[in-house]
Amino acid sequence: MQKGWESYIAGKMIGKNPSESSVIKIGNSKSLYFPYFESFLLDNHCFGLASRSATRKLIDEIERIKPDVIQLHTIHCYYLNLKLLFEYFATIKAPIVWTLHDCWSFTGHCAYFDAVGCDRWKTHCLNCPQLKLYPKSLGLIDNSWNNFDLKKKLFTSLGDRLHIITVSQWLLNLAKKSFFNGLSTDVIYNGVNTNIYKPNPSNSIRSTLGLDNKKILLGVASSWSERKGLNDYLALSKILSDDKRIILIGLKKKQIKNLPPNIIGIEKTENVYQLTQLYSIASVVLNLSIEETFGLTTVEGMACGTPGIVYDKTASPELITPETGYIVKAHDIQSLKESIESIIEKGKSYYSQKCIDRVQTFFNAEKQCSKYINLYNSINNRII
Repeated sequence: MQKGWESYIAGKMIGKNPSESSVIKIGNSKSLYFPYFESFLLDNHCFGLASRSATRKLIDEIERIKPDVIQLHTIHCYYLNLKLLFEYFATIKAPIVWTLHDCWSFTGHCAYFDAVGCDRWKTHCLNCPQLKLYPKSLGLIDNSWNNFDLKKKLFTSLGDRLHIITVSQWLLNLAKKSFFNGLSTDVIYNGVNTNIYKPNPSNSIRSTLGLDNKKILLGVASSWSERKGLNDYLALSKILSDDKRIILIGLKKKQIKNLPPNIIGIEKTENVYQLTQLYSIASVVLNLSIEETFGLTTVEGMACGTPGIVYDKTASPELITPETGYIVKAHDIQSLKESIESIIEKGKSYYSQKCIDRVQTFFNAEKQCSKYINLYNSINNRII
C-alpha cells in the first residue's frame, strides 16, 4: 500500500483485528459447521459441496476487484471449496502466488508426514496412515487417492501462472519431488518485525514468576502436542538441575495442571510485549518440534537476543548456526541437556548480537516483504 497499490485480504477470521487493507470475510462461524462435518465424515477436505456458497461469494468479490496479483497462503481451512476456486482461477489472467506453509497441497490428506516416514505423496497417496490427524477425519473412509488426483489436476492446471513459494529450503526440496516439480518455485523465509521483536528484558516479570536467579528455558507454541515435543520437555524437566526452570507458552489449562514443579505453564498470549519480555529473559529458546516448515518462535527468540536449540528435523536446522545455538538429534534428551549447559556456560552475551544480526540478515520482515514485491513486479510487469 505504501507503493500505491490497493490491498484486499480475504479469510474466515478477517475483521477480528484492525487492518488498513480492505477486508473480505469468508462465511461465518455457522457456515463452517457443514464443511467441517462433511470433511470429517468423507475425508474430502476443501473439495465437498458444503462450502460452495461461501466460495462463490468470494469469487464474486474477486470479479469485482479484478486483482493484478492473487496471493494465497493457507487455504485448507474448511471454508473454501478449492475445486470451485481453482476452476475459476483457470478462467482469469491474473498470476497466482501461493506460499506453502505446510505439505497439505501435495498430499492426499495430511499436512505433515515426516514423523510417520510416509513418502507415498511422491507418487500417489493411498491408505493414509494419518486420517485422524489434521485435517481430522473419522477414519472410516480413506479418500486420499481421490484427493491426490484432484489436487494434482487442479493445482497444476494453471501452468506457469502459478508461482509456488515455500517458507524454507526443506519445504522447497519436498515440493520439487511432488507434482509441483516443473512449476516456478522459490524460497522466501518468514519474517519478523524487528521493531517489535527486540531485546526487552524485564526483572519484574522474572520476579512475578518467582524466577529470580533461575536460568529460564523457554518454549512457545500455538498449541502443544507430541509433534511439538511436549513429552520431551517433560523428560528434560526430570534431569535438570534446580537452578533451571522451563516456561511453556500456549498450553491449555488441563495441560498446565499436569505439569511438574519445574515447568511453568502459560496459556496462549496475544500480548506481544509480554512475549518479547519472556524471550529476552530466557537463557535459551527451545524448539523440540519434529515437524516444522519454518520455526517462527526460534527466530522471534533470536531477534530478542536469545540463542536457540532445535532438533535435527525438517526445516529447523536452517535457522541455527554454531554462533546462534545448537542443533541436536531429535529425542536425545541427554544431548539436549548438554547443549543447554554449554550455552549457559558460554554466557548469553556470547550469542546475543550474533542472533540479532542473523535475524536482520535473513529473517527481517521488511526484507522478506521486498522479495514478494520484486516477485509481483516480475510476474505482473508493473512497477510497484
